[in-house]
Amino acid sequence: MKEKPGYTAAFEELQHIVSEIEGGNISVDELSDKVKRAAFLIKICKNKLTATEGDVNTILKELESADGPDQDQD
Repeated sequence: MKEKPGYTAAFEELQHIVSEIEGGNISVDELSDKVKRAAFLIKICKNKLTATEGDVNTILKELESADGPDQDQD
């Protein structure tokens, strides 16, 4: 099996697979492999998005605590 791609590569390959399936450009013999590969790619994308969301939330919480509770008072 191919090595684990990064998010962008996984998303682009997934788009390509979806286009092939929608266009009827693959045989029934290839369909099972394509669907398995698509599931693998979806998992990579989902995991990366979840990790990124966690990172962003952590950074936002750090920024909020750095501002302090008196930030809005003038």
